[in-house]
Amino acid sequence: MPEKEFIKSLGDLGTDRLRILLYTERGQLTSIVVQYEALIKDEWAAIVRYDTSHGYPHRDVLHPNGAKDKYSLSFPDLKAFLQYAEQDLKDRWEWYKERFLLEVN
Repeated sequence: MPEKEFIKSLGDLGTDRLRILLYTERGQLTSIVVQYEALIKDEWAAIVRYDTSHGYPHRDVLHPNGAKDKYSLSFPDLKAFLQYAEQDLKDRWEWYKERFLLEVN
């Protein structure tokens, strides 16, 4: 279970958000998830996820059919990874969504 969970809105329509999960042990950040989600056809769909769930920092680009593309990333620490992930999704969420929606139909 995450130590802390945050939801941050993206855009003005309330249909795009970041879900941030932080896991700690003895006060130290041990794992993170930063996920961009969009409300599509009345359901929240995960579109891009940054996480450390396989023991290393990576980005998953998700597809409507359930497939995902995994990209390994390298950072000096989890704090830098968290900052990068959040900033990338804030900067490029519209682009990620556009690509995802091209595959929906």
